Amino acid sequence: MKLLLDQGLPRSTVFPLRAAGIDAVHVGERALATAPDSVMLDIARREQRVVVTLDADFHALLALSGAAGPSVIRIRIWR
Repeated sequence: MKLLLDQGLPRSTVFPLRAAGIDAVHVGERALATAPDSVMLDIARREQRVVVTLDADFHALLALSGAAGPSVIRIRIWR
């Protein structure tokens, strides 16, 4: 599995994922921290990565574009 972690997640999140054998990249490592969500979706699609995010924006962008991918995992934190 190949993951692209959005800016809302700590950069350190990639370390336990990589230790578990998962190919994980944080947008901050690629100087994409301020890139629009549409750019991150394009990169994930090109690199066949799953986007992991806290934001609902990615699902809306995918729905509006009619694109079949990439896949998006949205993490919701309840307090």
